[in-house]
Amino acid sequence: MRAQSSATAPTPIAVATPNGTSGTSRTGGTGGTTGTVTAGTLQAALGVVAFSLTFPATAWGLEGFGAWSLVAVRSVLAALIAGGCLLALRVPVPARRHWPGLAVVAAGVVVGFPLLSTLALETSTTAHAAVVVGLLPLTTALFSALRMGTRPSRTFWAAALAGAAAVAAFTVRQSGGALTTADLYLFGALLVCAAGYTEGGRLARLMPGWQVIGWALVLCLPLAVPAAAVALSHEPVHLTAHSVAGLLWVSAGSQFLGLVVWYRGMAVIGIPKASQLQLAQPLLTLVWSVLLLGEHLTVAAPLTAAAVLVCIAVTQRARG
Repeated sequence: MRAQSSATAPTPIAVATPNGTSGTSRTGGTGGTTGTVTAGTLQAALGVVAFSLTFPATAWGLEGFGAWSLVAVRSVLAALIAGGCLLALRVPVPARRHWPGLAVVAAGVVVGFPLLSTLALETSTTAHAAVVVGLLPLTTALFSALRMGTRPSRTFWAAALAGAAAVAAFTVRQSGGALTTADLYLFGALLVCAAGYTEGGRLARLMPGWQVIGWALVLCLPLAVPAAAVALSHEPVHLTAHSVAGLLWVSAGSQFLGLVVWYRGMAVIGIPKASQLQLAQPLLTLVWSVLLLGEHLTVAAPLTAAAVLVCIAVTQRARG
């Protein structure tokens, strides 16, 4: 993509689709072939799988790092990976008109959500924290409607609300229904992440998705490096296999690769529909929590999973 002067009038931008064809950018939803939409759905689903490992990996990382150190070092490592890819491929700097949107992505998904959710996980279980991603699809759809004027159908909203209610009820029950001091962190993480997803999905219609998160990470690097230095000097570090593996996953998997396929998928199938795929994320997170952290999973999980899958099917078929 070539940088353009902010003084020029905006024009439609041809973007490459996953099947190699090009088309005029749109911000309102899907419009490609069945194969293109299927590819976009698959990419968004891969992003959800990557994100579902974030909380368990963060719990592992907290075994050896303080919350502030983990978030700062995570951002630095992810930015180095992204910056290396941008340099190797000689990607030109985005046009000035795109930087405000990139700043929103950076504030939401690079800094805000990782920091607030990590602070929450210091005093909360991954099951309780999963309520955030359970409500995130609905919040993202709301942000999309406000930011870009999308008009999902009533069926879409009914299914989205039902899915969010099912996930919220399940995750709250898993945590015993008690409010903790982590809830404010989780609520804040929910809002900033939804804003970052919405803006990132919009930008992914104008430039490749990996460049959206790549430039957002690079934008944070001047702040992340000194933050990491200060945090590491004040918080103890105990390197273990778990803590290193957790740090590497949240840096490369959650913070970069997961967002690359997620934004590509959102650009193809639209923000509202892509966001509803995340209804499955809390349940995946709970499965990983059982396998990786040894947390207990109740018999309510299969029933909730069935209800969520029905809601996902409805939202994907509804006009979005």
